[in-house]
Amino acid sequence: MLNFVSILIGLLSLVIVIPATIPFLGWANWLALPLIVIGIVVGALSSKDSGRNFCLVVLLIAAVRLTLGGGII
Repeated sequence: MLNFVSILIGLLSLVIVIPATIPFLGWANWLALPLIVIGIVVGALSSKDSGRNFCLVVLLIAAVRLTLGGGII
């Protein structure tokens, strides 16, 4: 059950992160990061790894976008 919740949190985060790749919308990644971390924690508590891994991929997309945009120092 926790794996399913983690996947849902990851999908919600992905819905926020995808439009944030557009220039001038990078600030939305900062809103998605806490949600992604919650998804990773919930996925780590589950017995399966797919939800956690999906959230890690979404985190990687958001981190790369923030790095390219100068959002991470």
